[in-house]
Amino acid sequence: MDDALRREVSTFEGGVPLGTLPPAGEIPETMTALVVRQDRFGSPTSAFVVEEDIPVPRIGPGEVLIAVMAAGVNYNNVWAARGYPVDVIALRQRGGEPEDFHIGGSDASGIVYAVGEGVDGISVGSEVIIHPGYWDVDDPWIARGRDPMVAPSARIWGYDTNYGSFAQFARVQAHQVLAKADHLSWAEAAAPTLVGTTAYRMLHGWAGNEVAQGDVVLVWGGSGGLGTQAIQLARLAGARPVAVVSDDERGAYAVERGAIGFINRRDFDHWGIPPRIDDAEGQAGWLKSARAFGKRIWEIVGERRDPAIVFEHPGAATVPTSVMVCEPGGMVVICAGTTGFDAMVDLRYHWTRQKRLQGSHGTNDQQAIAYNELVRAGRIDPCLGRTVAFEELPRVHEQMGRGEEVFGNVVALVGAQETSTP
Repeated sequence: MDDALRREVSTFEGGVPLGTLPPAGEIPETMTALVVRQDRFGSPTSAFVVEEDIPVPRIGPGEVLIAVMAAGVNYNNVWAARGYPVDVIALRQRGGEPEDFHIGGSDASGIVYAVGEGVDGISVGSEVIIHPGYWDVDDPWIARGRDPMVAPSARIWGYDTNYGSFAQFARVQAHQVLAKADHLSWAEAAAPTLVGTTAYRMLHGWAGNEVAQGDVVLVWGGSGGLGTQAIQLARLAGARPVAVVSDDERGAYAVERGAIGFINRRDFDHWGIPPRIDDAEGQAGWLKSARAFGKRIWEIVGERRDPAIVFEHPGAATVPTSVMVCEPGGMVVICAGTTGFDAMVDLRYHWTRQKRLQGSHGTNDQQAIAYNELVRAGRIDPCLGRTVAFEELPRVHEQMGRGEEVFGNVVALVGAQETSTP
């Protein structure tokens, strides 16, 4: 970005109506945003409120201002709305940030409207998407050549950070900005990046347990945004993904996206924390159901082959089963805990069979670029489930919190007005 083009950026008083954009490089002083405040923490339907006079964020060195065209919905802002397990507003204020509100949204497609000092290769007017990995480039961990997403300063943009995609303008770090796929609509482009890059890291990011040709991969929540991306990535690697879902319709959706079969978890009753080891009767009942679950995997695969990778995110309800059915030397990789955080591991099935229980969070630049190139090449379907209006975001998050959003990814229109894909 040269200085001449940077000087063309200007601001003007007031805002513009939702669904419209000012000329490229002209930035209003205020914007419409979906805002969470601490006195509204709770249900997303009441925590999220559309406010029309939020100041457009200023950008600093290394930052970029994006006019948001469409914004994807993810579970992390269900947590932000509830103020649990973390009050993200209070956390940022303790770090010195002054804002008493949260603007979430960790997936975006949009147009570059301004770039900060020191930003090269990004021009005003470019059509882009944003990946959610965010960190301090001066972090000593990163300076030592370590993975930025494990650094102490690592955050998820639009959850840990403010000024995410649920607003007309979003503030991002320059390294998050990636080229939008030409063949995708604004809504399609905004749909998959957080879940897709998360899935890519989970399957390709852990040396010694990367997904490989012929692997069985068990994918929890196989019809949702995260699961559908994991299924496609596993198939691209030559693996055999088996989806776990809660009804046959969701299972059929997962199979359409590449799963070799599905398991309806409602056919089993052993979920949650297993009985204590000294409860012989309870243990027997739990093991009977868990082993039947494992046998169902074999039936789908067509051989007595356990999953080399278990793709986890429900957490408390499913981790005991995941650790048990994972093959010796295999990996249970987990990125969330949507059913609870107090998961229990029976160490008999963990240490003696030398399985890996690996936490995975977000994405680094290398992983995000690799995933985005698959999307741009048309090898990954964004799995856009439905497109909603901006004002529907509170209700959509409430539905997601209840487990009702299960078919692909949901996207809200912000600057775009499209109602269908090309």
